Amino acid sequence: MKKYDVTGIGNALVDIEFKVTDQFFTDNGVEKGLMTLVDEERQNHLMKVINHSEAKKQAGGSAANTVVAVSQFGGKSYYNFRVAADELGLFYLKDLIDSGVEIALSEDKLEAGVTGKCLVMVTEDSERTMNTFLGITQNFSTHDINDSAIRESKYLFIEGYLVTSPNGKEAMMHAKKVAEEAGTKVALTFSDPAMVKYFKDNFDDVIGPSVDLLFANEEEAMLYTGKDNLMEAREEMKKAAKHFVITQGKNGAMIFDGDTFIDIEPYKTTAIDSNGAGDMFAGAFLYGITNGHSYASSGKLASMASSQIVSQFGPRLKWHQAKEILGRLNP
Repeated sequence: MKKYDVTGIGNALVDIEFKVTDQFFTDNGVEKGLMTLVDEERQNHLMKVINHSEAKKQAGGSAANTVVAVSQFGGKSYYNFRVAADELGLFYLKDLIDSGVEIALSEDKLEAGVTGKCLVMVTEDSERTMNTFLGITQNFSTHDINDSAIRESKYLFIEGYLVTSPNGKEAMMHAKKVAEEAGTKVALTFSDPAMVKYFKDNFDDVIGPSVDLLFANEEEAMLYTGKDNLMEAREEMKKAAKHFVITQGKNGAMIFDGDTFIDIEPYKTTAIDSNGAGDMFAGAFLYGITNGHSYASSGKLASMASSQIVSQFGPRLKWHQAKEILGRLNP
């Protein structure tokens, strides 16, 4: 019996979310709709010109959001990450612990440095645009990974953003090797179209012959496979993953369960913030398949959860919302 449902590896970023207008992007030279890596000076500049009155702060990073979701639905999750011995680093530790995620780091183990921050800029069309200064998380490496936690998990969940650095890629490959040797299944998310566009070769190295489960949105699936339509892309995806999920935004999702494709219907919602929708889908889906649900049922749970996320600000559910969604799945 495995101790954890999911162990994640990924960046540790304090998400600071703001509402902005399209004019803001024009005035400040920000490319809308993408995650862009920036240096500390650039991020500090944006911090000065953004309206702080409605800013929301919480422990984030793509994989962190996913393992928090697993925990909120009642699963057992663990997270491998790196933060600094500063105010935001301490905030990050407390927020993950309060979210029910098990971690190895403690205050006395933190190093000097700057904890990473992600400015999440949300426009009226619910589009999210992220400018990220990685800080100390850019040094995330194999030394930050608890191999025993991976061995004691049903699934290892790998964040795609790690492919941007040599040490991050090495950590991804190390964690995958540990998992495969221990019989732990491996799930990978592409995380962002820009990651696939600029680091496809790195993803090929990490994926190797295949992974057990791959998460992608439509654009990422077509970029990775080099196909210009989704039907061809999904066939090509079978070469990279034994099972996969392609999220389709307002059109729901499609799941390949190893034999057949399952169409997951969307749930009607009024979208105001897409931040974290993919992370939530992955977390709810992983909770489902590690806790006795079928691929179809897990997809339904994930669709319900992600539709709730886009109808509110922030990438997380409230605890009572997670329970309500589970109740709707199992009336």
